[in-house]
Amino acid sequence: MRGALIGLGILIVLVLGLGGCVAGNYNQLVRAKAEVDNRWAQVDNQLQRRGDLIGNLVETVKGAAGQEQAVFGEIASARAAMAGAHTPAQGIPAAQQMDGAIGRLLVVVENYPQLKSEEAFRQLMDEIAGTENRIATERMRYNDQVKTYNVIVQSFPMNLFAGFFHYAIAPFYPVPEPAKAVPKVDFSGLRTPAGTPAAGAPATAPTH
Repeated sequence: MRGALIGLGILIVLVLGLGGCVAGNYNQLVRAKAEVDNRWAQVDNQLQRRGDLIGNLVETVKGAAGQEQAVFGEIASARAAMAGAHTPAQGIPAAQQMDGAIGRLLVVVENYPQLKSEEAFRQLMDEIAGTENRIATERMRYNDQVKTYNVIVQSFPMNLFAGFFHYAIAPFYPVPEPAKAVPKVDFSGLRTPAGTPAAGAPATAPTH
């Protein structure tokens, strides 16, 4: 009888220990995923604000470039995709679609220099520039949190719990391709032929 009680006690301790382990790991997954969701919410807020500003910009540009319907249609489609996105997996492609549409809109703007003299246009461009900076900041914070979360999800033995509770890796929000471009710096204009003094340098007096 005593042996049975000891065995039962050991079994209870093991069950409690296993339950505590499962609960602890599950709670860690919940916290990590909540942080990712919170970071994405901050990104999404800025993306939605950008969508509203771009809509206003389109209305301003239409006054001078009403025939550019293809570009305006791309902007409308991108805004609709962003408005319908509810997760990072949906929102990131929608944001990238908007990146491309904005790039094409700015090409159109360059063909209508009179727009740049309009106060409403300049104010919108300033607001959009500020929003793009905030998006870049929130994107960096989101990606940092995704990296932390994905390491947790993919590390052993947490990956066993993640698979059991259906916690998948989160998508990164990549930097737009134009933002990756490295500016080319050309110093060739500063080179001078051998023996020729550089601009601003005192000439060497001839030797006799």
